[in-house]
Amino acid sequence: MTATTPALTGAALALGDDALVLSHRLGEWAGHAPVLEEEVALANIALDLLGQARVLLSLAGDEDELAFLREERAFRNVQLVEQPNGDFARTIARQLYFSTYQRLLYGRLAAAGESPLSGLAAKAVKEVAYHQDHAEQWTLRLGDGTAESHDRMRAGCEALWRFTGELFRPVEGVDVDWAELEADWLASVTGVLERATLTLPEGPRTGAWRAGAGRQGLHTEPFGRMLAEMQHLHRSHPGATW
Repeated sequence: MTATTPALTGAALALGDDALVLSHRLGEWAGHAPVLEEEVALANIALDLLGQARVLLSLAGDEDELAFLREERAFRNVQLVEQPNGDFARTIARQLYFSTYQRLLYGRLAAAGESPLSGLAAKAVKEVAYHQDHAEQWTLRLGDGTAESHDRMRAGCEALWRFTGELFRPVEGVDVDWAELEADWLASVTGVLERATLTLPEGPRTGAWRAGAGRQGLHTEPFGRMLAEMQHLHRSHPGATW
């Protein structure tokens, strides 16, 4: 089933691309996670996001074509999710920022119950609650751990902070109070960081200068390399099935 209006198609692409790209980034940890338990945890989160992406992209068209045949400028994901994994602490910082946003957003969409996105949101919010809890527990463990883990968690949070403002730029077809969503997100993230003996990063995330034009198809340099890897097999064997 495809979306019935251009606005809903655009919303499905934006949210679907977020989930697809982050799923691929988390999948890059396969074989490289610090402990076996995290291999399973990150893989499960990646699969949850991939499932969300399939439903959302199917609302906008053919999910395989949208995932594997679009060019870089046609993707509408926020720049936060395309950032490289870095070390484990940086991955956790990215996940904390994004999963907190996603849970708050999907909670609102599920409660609305009037949009084609509501059904997905009602199911996905339960998955994302786990994603958020996983990120929060690791933020606490690393932030309030050793001097080394504290420094790495702080560095990860600071490096990705400038990409968070884009999460709250209104998306046509997603009818939520974006200012309220941002305020709730900021309160939640602040609370977690304080419990982890970390401070909220300083620096611009709104205002005259801020990173983030992914919704307009402008992406950071690492995204092109990631996309080439993600699309390589499909483009090398067009029409192949397994």
